[in-house]
Amino acid sequence: MTTSEPAADQPTLTPLTAPRDGIPEVINTAAALNRAVRALRAGTGDLAVDTERSSGFRYGRRAFLIQIRREGASTWLIDPESLDSLDPLLELMNELPWILHAATQDLPCLHDAGLSPTGLFDTELAGRLAGFPRVALGTMVGELLGLQLAKEHSAVDWSTRPLPESWLNYAALDVEVLFELREKISEVLEEQGKLEFAAQEFEYVRQLPDPVAPPEAWRKLSGIHKIKNRRNLAVARELWQSRETLAQSRDVAPGRLLPDSAIMAAVDHRPNSVPALLQISGFHGRSAKRDAPRWLDAMQRGRNSTDLPDLRTGGSELPNARLWGEKNPQAAVRLTAAREVLSEVSEEWNIPGENLLTPKFLRALCWNPPAIYSAGSIDAALEELGARPWQRDLLSAKLAQALRG
Repeated sequence: MTTSEPAADQPTLTPLTAPRDGIPEVINTAAALNRAVRALRAGTGDLAVDTERSSGFRYGRRAFLIQIRREGASTWLIDPESLDSLDPLLELMNELPWILHAATQDLPCLHDAGLSPTGLFDTELAGRLAGFPRVALGTMVGELLGLQLAKEHSAVDWSTRPLPESWLNYAALDVEVLFELREKISEVLEEQGKLEFAAQEFEYVRQLPDPVAPPEAWRKLSGIHKIKNRRNLAVARELWQSRETLAQSRDVAPGRLLPDSAIMAAVDHRPNSVPALLQISGFHGRSAKRDAPRWLDAMQRGRNSTDLPDLRTGGSELPNARLWGEKNPQAAVRLTAAREVLSEVSEEWNIPGENLLTPKFLRALCWNPPAIYSAGSIDAALEELGARPWQRDLLSAKLAQALRG
């Protein structure tokens, strides 16, 4: 195996200030969409794709801008919110491979719009497999292409209309660099003997189901682990559900209506009037007084509930690894041995441990291992969990030897 790594030098970067074809127009009518699709069909090769969402501002994960570039077809910026139908775009995009950076961030919202690639190249994941310590798009473009890519608009509210010209400039540049970035990172992977690793990872990501909310999503409230009685848990649950319903109806990110810290404070202080509630940090803002009765009603439902949640979930998830020594000492020993193997192979191949094998797969293997520790049985167990062939080739025999020890 070749052990070449990304260069540590920091060359002078050339600022990338504007798209080579100028700032594209925003496609927001059916006629313009048909024109964009015709142009993209006339291009060649894969599609470079990116999205801009409005996380932290709007409810849900939908895309407020879709950026697409194809060789010979320039860059197109699609506004899905303004279009009644994306059908012409679906017919094009769903029959072609895509290049994305951090595909797991973009694919769910694209799937929601009916868009799916036939193949995938993820430049961020490629960077991880190549051993780059930092894999943000701007960083990789700097290291591999010598270009300085501005990222000052990454966290703005992309539901804003009309979109400022500087934002559109930023959005277009994000896809303009992807073709050359793919070429450069592929060269690094080939030199390191990891191109097949990457191909398997890309296909795995392409076929991953989109994340879904757990049955008791309210348990993800920040700080909820501090609640020690079931009645207070019921109050937190009702506040969370009321916030979720209102956020969806107003198309606002839940945290903008009421931060998690405010829910925790309300559970702790137990206000029973609007003035008392409004004294709690977080229950402020333009709509605070108007929404206060809603929050008080939710708290009352929690206090009166006969459906009290358990303090801990009874799901199928394994215990925290820190508790294994008490709950399953033999599994704890296995996990320690397995982690040593993972660390050694990670260092040998210059691949982060979490990319070498999904951590929950390793824990599942050690908690409930096969009856016989052989390379074949470990390989079969890892395959059932979802490990890819390249991962099993590197790890199965060594894990079997470590577990036998």
